[in-house]
Amino acid sequence: MSTMRLRVLDLDSSLPSQPPFAERLASGRAERIDLTRSAASLRIMARRHAMDEFCERLAAMGYGADVPEVTFYGSGDFHHLAAGLLRLVNEPVTVIHFDNHPDWVSFPPTFNCGAWVNRALRLPQVRKVVTLGPCSDDLAWPELKTGNLAAVRDGLLEIRPWYHPPSRVWRDYDRGPAHRSRGGYVEWANLADCDWRSTLEDIIADVPTQAVWLTIDKDVLAEEEAATNWDQGFMSVDHLTAAVKLLARGTRLLGVDVCGDYSPPRFNDPFRAALARFDHPAKPQPTPETLRRNATTNARLIACFEEVFA
Repeated sequence: MSTMRLRVLDLDSSLPSQPPFAERLASGRAERIDLTRSAASLRIMARRHAMDEFCERLAAMGYGADVPEVTFYGSGDFHHLAAGLLRLVNEPVTVIHFDNHPDWVSFPPTFNCGAWVNRALRLPQVRKVVTLGPCSDDLAWPELKTGNLAAVRDGLLEIRPWYHPPSRVWRDYDRGPAHRSRGGYVEWANLADCDWRSTLEDIIADVPTQAVWLTIDKDVLAEEEAATNWDQGFMSVDHLTAAVKLLARGTRLLGVDVCGDYSPPRFNDPFRAALARFDHPAKPQPTPETLRRNATTNARLIACFEEVFA
């Protein structure tokens, strides 16, 4: 019997009909929380009141009170909800973040899917965020894009791209376990150039807390293994599940949240529509066959979580 609780936060209808969720929902091994009415106020960005309501609803349901939570919640447009889930953690925690984007910008100063890491770092219980896998151009000229390089310099944020060339900067950001600032560039410790297991063991050895939270955006994965609303990286599901198992053996996992499924972006207000139009890459709408990649990957992830939390 698994000691985890599997929850589906149904914001965009992308998850409940997928076989791995439908089977577990029908048998009572997963719980669906209907948030479809809240989706319009949460997608892409959330105002403080909307985020407070989201957190209050989950807190009232005893979120994270007794067993590890495994939470799936649809499109990566909702990844900033991870900062809300972390608000409900009541002990010091390190966040291990799998993503094709660093989600570290300071503008606009809202709860939004490109800036939630900064919100998480403001929580007193979050001691460090380690981001694994980005390949996106968010790391190009990061100062111009308001990336939080100060947190990288101060050791609060560690970024390990899957692969990215050095980032052009004007200031010095010192050096750390995954970066070195010199000659007007920040050089990154690319995962593609490293032994995966050894790198993870180094990360585990450097975790500053007993407890760890995993947050996964499936856009970190190659396109053969996921279909998302965003541009995607090159990590494989094999790499991801191996990481989860190593982290579960080397740390105490409090929970996991997973986003990165696809759903058509629909907005009621022009501000969110403009943000989505500016940020989303130009991609064709995925076919039903392409979308089946998500169900296959989700099934593998759930099986992995059921194994490590058994």
